[in-house]
Amino acid sequence: MQKPPKAVLHVDLDAFYVSAEVREDPELKGLPVVVGADPEGGKGRGVVVACSYEARKLGLRSGMPISQAYRLCPQAKYLRPDWGLYERVSEEVMLTLKGLADKFEQSSIDEAFLDVSSRASDGESARRLALEVKKAIREKHGLSCSIGVAPNKSSAKIASDRNKPDGLTVVPFGNIRGFLGPLPVGVVPGIGSKTQEFLKEKGILTIGQLQQVDGRQLLAWFGKNGVWLWGVVQGEENTEVRQQEMPKSLSVERTFKEDVDDFGKVRAAAAEASSELMRRVKSSGLSYRVGGVKIRFRGFETHTREKTMVSQTQSEQALQEVVDGLLDEFEARGKPVRLIGVRVSRLQRGSEGPSKLDDWAKA
Repeated sequence: MQKPPKAVLHVDLDAFYVSAEVREDPELKGLPVVVGADPEGGKGRGVVVACSYEARKLGLRSGMPISQAYRLCPQAKYLRPDWGLYERVSEEVMLTLKGLADKFEQSSIDEAFLDVSSRASDGESARRLALEVKKAIREKHGLSCSIGVAPNKSSAKIASDRNKPDGLTVVPFGNIRGFLGPLPVGVVPGIGSKTQEFLKEKGILTIGQLQQVDGRQLLAWFGKNGVWLWGVVQGEENTEVRQQEMPKSLSVERTFKEDVDDFGKVRAAAAEASSELMRRVKSSGLSYRVGGVKIRFRGFETHTREKTMVSQTQSEQALQEVVDGLLDEFEARGKPVRLIGVRVSRLQRGSEGPSKLDDWAKA
């Protein structure tokens, strides 16, 4: 008996680092925004980590020297990376996506594969499901994403990049080869500039041309990777979405714009972080056993402390008390604080929260 087709979504958060910054500061919306090193008036060293679509229209791109970016666009808003923020937002989104999938695989801080085969038997039902995923990400997290829909992972990833930002591209389930054929070979994951040059020398510029190459020839050119490549370009790649375990820990961090001398403000920020963290723990149906803090003083002097509870718990009050007690040691040091973070670990499934797409659709 022939297996029913898979339905795979590849979700790619649009301009993720910038989008996270805009969510924190809505006044940045619509502006050219650059995340990276301090440009220092055009003399700075380092590179652009990410930039908004408005900045890209002005010629900026990730990996560009920050000094060059400043010369092209001195009016842009330049922000230092806030890695704690990006990790926190990513964790939030990935927990939502995991709840909407049969199988879930996070492939980077801003990308994930979702196997939704039990709820989508063809391209149209998968498209409707993808629209609901986009709605959940937008309404729950204030972010946009681009989604590729296909019967396999590689085609879904290629599709997610075809219509950005906020795009949705569905690969015809009965004609993957036809969809891939006109595209340049460079869109295939794993084909970099050197491989593109090699194929160009062979007169191969499109996937359609690559589809005409015999599998034995690809094996001769690329070794065992040629087998994988043949499956990708023929639309027959069938790598499973790897179901991932629950996170080992969750954390929320707050980085102060200026070092803080008033430890009361540090405790207030820690209390706020604890509340936010517990909302995420409970909404994910988790409980924790260990609570901890992370503190960074001026000069990047960083310390962590943690305490193990008597048993698994979902108690926000218990975490607040642990955090407050752990901070006593650091208040006595009298040093300016740059960052405060709260963390829980030894996570277990507690009462399950919403795990089906229909639950999000009703919210």
